[in-house]
Amino acid sequence: MKCFLVDRVLLPADATCVCFKRKGNYQRICMNLTPLQAKRMRRLKRRMKVYFDAARPDHQEALRALWYATYPGQELQGLISDQWKEMGWQGRDPSTDFRLGAGFISLENLLFFAKTFSTSFQCLLKKQGGKPAACEYPFAVAGVNITFMIMQMLDLEAKKPRTFIRAVFLQMLLENEWSFDLLYCVAFMVMDKQWLERNATYMEFNDVLKSTRAQLERELLMDDVFRIEDMPSYSLLC
Repeated sequence: MKCFLVDRVLLPADATCVCFKRKGNYQRICMNLTPLQAKRMRRLKRRMKVYFDAARPDHQEALRALWYATYPGQELQGLISDQWKEMGWQGRDPSTDFRLGAGFISLENLLFFAKTFSTSFQCLLKKQGGKPAACEYPFAVAGVNITFMIMQMLDLEAKKPRTFIRAVFLQMLLENEWSFDLLYCVAFMVMDKQWLERNATYMEFNDVLKSTRAQLERELLMDDVFRIEDMPSYSLLC
């Protein structure tokens, strides 16, 4: 079995395991997945390949579930309605905002966030807490972009790991099947925090997203971060 000492993000193409330094000691991460890792990785990849289809009843139901998780007790007039603009979709039909690169999983991420961390979700949606920004970002569309950013950061479509970030994430996936969704929630909180600190405008959204990615990468590589819950920014969630 080949083993490499890693002090950079890029990995050798033929690496079967990687050694990285934590607290002065080298720890090995193997690229050969365990059966459980492989199963969870296949499931995650299947989720990533599902495009949003407005004609599918289960996708329609997921949109309705998102609405009622976001606005409990407020009746939804229809899947095409001006109401969706309240959530930060660009138009009356939210299905037009799902990028091909993110697809249905971005809706699943929003729904997971709304149900798992409802207080944080509502605070971000309603712009509660902290100093308000001069220009706010469209909440739901930002969520779709965050999903796409995480997919790119983790490089999950590659046949073999090309980045150390992906190798670390695979270990986290072994600990928790919902690591991707949890990372999404953390990323949303980090993005919002950076947006407010910079008093950003919509024209700066991509810059904020890049700095959000950079912070996530730094935290994923920190000592003592073995689960998403160990990341410092996880504490932003409530």
